Amino acid sequence: MKIFGDKGSGNCLKVKYTADALGLAYQWVDVDILKGESRTPEFLAMNPNGQVPTVVLADGQALSQSNAIIRFLAHKTRLLPDDPFQQAKVDEWLFWEQNSHEAYIAGARFQRVYLGRPASAVPEATMVRGNEALDSMERHLALSPWLANAQSSIADIALFAYTQFAHEGGFDLSPRPAIRGWITRCAAEFGVH
Repeated sequence: MKIFGDKGSGNCLKVKYTADALGLAYQWVDVDILKGESRTPEFLAMNPNGQVPTVVLADGQALSQSNAIIRFLAHKTRLLPDDPFQQAKVDEWLFWEQNSHEAYIAGARFQRVYLGRPASAVPEATMVRGNEALDSMERHLALSPWLANAQSSIADIALFAYTQFAHEGGFDLSPRPAIRGWITRCAAEFGVH
């Protein structure tokens, strides 16, 4: 399997963390999106949307979209429960992450880290929505050590990937002890250093 991605991208790190946690063999192929490397004819043949991450399986099939990839990789493993309802609880967090978290937490970080813009360049609405997402996670994690179920899952990997870098987008995690504890648990659980 080949993973095409950018190790600074939380969406790409989700795939790396999942593959590493499951002990899957893969070759990492760095793709610099700011240099247009995801827009070459060769890359677009694998992924017409020109986005990372993209995974090419041993049989040549390609798969994109981070949460689809991690769900595929985790099928019938400890990171995705067998029970359909418990899988749906994981999916709740995966959909929430893309709709209510990633756009704001990663969006602010992209502006400041990737584009080198000042904090004032990040729209206030992005900061408000990002803080709302973090507050929602804090409330949940104050009651449960993991997001979806009684044990870690790809839901935790999906949210951990960008939450661990929230401060780089200007979000303050110091008043959120449940998130900080969860980040520590995730790093230990998934072997992230």
